[in-house]
Amino acid sequence: MLAQTWLRSLIWTDYRLAVIFTVILPLILLLWALAQKAETIMRLLTIYWRVSSLLAISVYLLIPAFPVGFISGIMARILIPISLWFWVDINEEIADRSTGALTLSFNAWRWAVSIFCSIGAVSTLPFLQCAISKEAVSTPFCRAFLEPPLLFKEYFHPNSQAGFLGFLGMVGLIFYVGCLIYFVFFKLGKQGRSAIS
Repeated sequence: MLAQTWLRSLIWTDYRLAVIFTVILPLILLLWALAQKAETIMRLLTIYWRVSSLLAISVYLLIPAFPVGFISGIMARILIPISLWFWVDINEEIADRSTGALTLSFNAWRWAVSIFCSIGAVSTLPFLQCAISKEAVSTPFCRAFLEPPLLFKEYFHPNSQAGFLGFLGMVGLIFYVGCLIYFVFFKLGKQGRSAIS
């Protein structure tokens, strides 16, 4: 019972930190970059929002307890740090920017969210067992991980069916995977590690 309480506490802490690090702070930084017309930072944050949309898709997949949501959540945590450090041209431009409050704040967030996502990816690996089957999802261990997405549903979609929200998540996942495949097999070979299309 104590272990279950600790598990639930850790899961809720992780979700709260995820809202801060992956939604609130990058939104503030994007608005700040827009106000200062910091194009390089805006470009990287745009890439970040595209990649991190997999986190939102995962929440919708977890509302009806679709096992694939556990996999997509871990993949999102792996892809986010990669997306923030992959681009050689953006890294050089940010390094060449004059050291101001925006640049320092952006770099601090970039390191913080990368560390948070890396630790999160490793710490949620045990939940991959929840992706094995519908039966595994019904265990108390896996159900604890589904509590925050269900609360999200109560707040933002109180009148929607869980299955419909899961369907929206599946459509989003298919679109996301399609875009990722297109990028890896077609765009990456042409542009390499340059963010400029």
